[in-house]
Amino acid sequence: MITKRPGEQELALLTWLAEHPAITVGEVADQYGVPRDLARSTVLTMMERLRKKGHLSRRRVQGVFRYTTGAGQDALLKDAVGAFVSRTLGGSVSPFVAYLSDEAEVTPEQLTELEALVARLQTRARRSS
Repeated sequence: MITKRPGEQELALLTWLAEHPAITVGEVADQYGVPRDLARSTVLTMMERLRKKGHLSRRRVQGVFRYTTGAGQDALLKDAVGAFVSRTLGGSVSPFVAYLSDEAEVTPEQLTELEALVARLQTRARRSS
């Protein structure tokens, strides 16, 4: 059971871990920690915090703990954005959309994806009316 949302650095690690299932602390330290100048002990501390918060599980395989996330990368990011919109933007998506229209570099592929999302929102709104 997830008891607390991850912090910014924890979310970055958790997102990375979602793409690397059943991985050991040593492997994470080498592949994720070294490029970011994180000590093995720092990686272990972050992973154990995530486990205690309910975001990671671990299983002993041949004497070594292997860690796995409970959710995929898309679900993690969706949850993080939802928390940001709720806490920081007071539930309003308008500032986020304004940022996209004024500041963000949006590729044609991303624009197509955004248009599909808007179409889904319109369909959902029509159904609930």
